[in-house]
Amino acid sequence: MVGGVLTSLGFVFSAFAQSLLHLYLGLGLLAGSGWALVFAPALGTLSRYFSRRRVLAVGLALTGNGASSLLLAPALQLLLDTFGWRGALLLLGAVTLHLTPCGALLRPLALPGDPAAPPRNPLAALGLGLFKRRAFSVFALGTALVGGGYFVPYVHLAPHALDRGLGGYGAALVVAVAAVGDAGARLVCGWLADQGWVPLPRLLTVFGALTGLGLLAVGLVPAVGSEDDWGGALLAASGAYGLSAGSYAPLVFGVLPGLVGIGGVVQATGLVMMLMSLGGLLGPPLSGFLRDETGDFTASFLVCGSFILSGSFIYMGLPRALPSCRPASPTATPPLETGELLRVPQVALLPPGGPHSTLDTTC
Repeated sequence: MVGGVLTSLGFVFSAFAQSLLHLYLGLGLLAGSGWALVFAPALGTLSRYFSRRRVLAVGLALTGNGASSLLLAPALQLLLDTFGWRGALLLLGAVTLHLTPCGALLRPLALPGDPAAPPRNPLAALGLGLFKRRAFSVFALGTALVGGGYFVPYVHLAPHALDRGLGGYGAALVVAVAAVGDAGARLVCGWLADQGWVPLPRLLTVFGALTGLGLLAVGLVPAVGSEDDWGGALLAASGAYGLSAGSYAPLVFGVLPGLVGIGGVVQATGLVMMLMSLGGLLGPPLSGFLRDETGDFTASFLVCGSFILSGSFIYMGLPRALPSCRPASPTATPPLETGELLRVPQVALLPPGGPHSTLDTTC
């Protein structure tokens, strides 16, 4: 709820900006802090609500990102043409204020995996002890690398379309096509992951690699002949990127309970978002720098796609990310809160009577 207020204030403050520093403080500090306070608690709480259909639930929640991109891409162009950028920021501030009543609807749940008392150690309170787990450390490193390229299309896909010769609404169409693919893939991949046919780490690795390849394809698309050209090649590449990126998004959060246990999923979600944001601090500025040096976004998308491919390669170190040589026995329907596909620990729960994890290693 506090995050909704901060995000709204960030947009409103930025609407009255008189310098670039004001935008850094408004959109960067205020709105960025607000989004951080919204995203991690919302997804972490959602993961505690579900067990067997957790990835589908996360995919449904994250579909809002794709749906908003689909609606806002043409709407923002219209707002910019009608009210200018200041008026558009004011309207966005009014929209994001609705995050506050959304936060009021989240209900905290007490689960058996919760610790009996809040941790007194600052490192434990921040969840930094999770890095002692090898699987989570591998996952964290891969996610940080993926974050270096994942956010670049959010910032530079429309300018890349303009550089390729499309008009303003043509560029908005490119973003909208990517958003449609993103939103649909989140639902389909969430359902697919919950079926248990393929281990979650393996799906994460595959769709992460496809996301990187999609960025490479976007960067290699040639320029169009005129602004009247709809840029079919760029639309196809953007749609392929949206499908792969949308499939990756629910997996990166759905795999967490199998790595850290349901009791640590909120802390782990915050850490994952921090790592992706650290990568995001590098990706878009590097993309802009390469654009200034080379004159277009080709090198930008190629380098950022390479970041995502490197992170997907790191994911191969996760348990069950690669096929095993041993024949797999049929998997029975998993009980509640032990339904993840990681081998050890399948789920780590903190018993109410003590701080040590009870590991379910029945896989």
